[in-house]
Amino acid sequence: MSDPNISVEMAAARQGPRVQRERPEALASVRNIVAVGSGKGGVGKSTITTNLAVALAALGARVAVLDADIYGPSQPALLGAKKTRAEGDGEHLVPIERHGIRFISMGVVMADDAPVVWRAPMAVKALYQFLAYVKWGDLDYLLIDMPPGTGDVQLSLAQQAPLTGSVVVTTPQDMALGVARKGLKMFQQVKVPLVGVVENMSGFICTNCGTKHDIFKKDGGQTLAREAGAAFLGAIPLEADVVEGSDAGDPVVLRRPAGAASKAFFALARAFEKEIARLNALTPADEPLRADTTAAGELAIEWADGHKSAHSPWPLRTVCPCAACVDEDTGRRVLDPSRVPLDVKLAGVTPVGRYGVGLAFSDGHNTGIYTYDKLRKTCECADCLAKRGAVRSFPV
Repeated sequence: MSDPNISVEMAAARQGPRVQRERPEALASVRNIVAVGSGKGGVGKSTITTNLAVALAALGARVAVLDADIYGPSQPALLGAKKTRAEGDGEHLVPIERHGIRFISMGVVMADDAPVVWRAPMAVKALYQFLAYVKWGDLDYLLIDMPPGTGDVQLSLAQQAPLTGSVVVTTPQDMALGVARKGLKMFQQVKVPLVGVVENMSGFICTNCGTKHDIFKKDGGQTLAREAGAAFLGAIPLEADVVEGSDAGDPVVLRRPAGAASKAFFALARAFEKEIARLNALTPADEPLRADTTAAGELAIEWADGHKSAHSPWPLRTVCPCAACVDEDTGRRVLDPSRVPLDVKLAGVTPVGRYGVGLAFSDGHNTGIYTYDKLRKTCECADCLAKRGAVRSFPV
């Protein structure tokens, strides 16, 4: 680490989570992956991501940014690389380096003025390639600049990327807060921890007199953080230098480091590292240390609190929650359990984000996602069965 004044929290944050989850090989040396989202467009989420990344790098961290907005990428312009094109080394795409950070974006893969006219499955596939086939190298933080919304792309990222946590960006007014709540709840539903909330455009600072004017109201970000029981990471004022630096591809933390916005970004970076360190020190009891198949083709789970779960494959197969087994409109189960072979076995277990696993069975079925909450509640070990007053649903 280049900065001798690195705090204990910063050093701890860069060590990465205590429980390492399965991840693509390209992410093997990435200690923390953090999604920066907002739910709503136009709140300055990409500007926040860029300046947070550059501030973290200035504090001594190794940082990269993945621009996940396939349809409207912003990072090439914000980082002064609009005319640059990413190249490959035969196996991987090599990220662009600017201002002390690495980044990849659809904007450096396709021509600058070429629209991406793709359906969601193609966009999701492109994002997976960015995660798994970019030469990210050794990083303390990979920040994912999320697109607005809570649809296919956001859900797929939560499933495919082993996220350390998420940052939610909002502006103070009620309309932005309402949409930011939806983005926050999406992260909660897929069990992505909330690092904290950032309030952007938190007052306009007049260039003539230096007076702050709360043109978008104030304290909305603090209210949202308080509602979520999360950290308020900081408030970023609206300054002309932020806008001019963004247009010039020259982040304000480098363009005018003594300005109010730059000071706020460095404070944000320090608060961010402190919260990442806190999250990494936690060992959630509702997440497993490992989940795998046994020699007998059953599911075995070891939880962080020491509990060990056992699940026989036949009942797991018969309660598969996928759309082929359950009618999505009515919730009625359409799979006939009598059609599931009694000797069905588990053929594979794949982690899905931080909230569940995908199970593959010996009969060829592999589209169900089983949440950790449900698996813990239906544990078939002797103690859990006794507590529920139940018996094992299928003999071993």
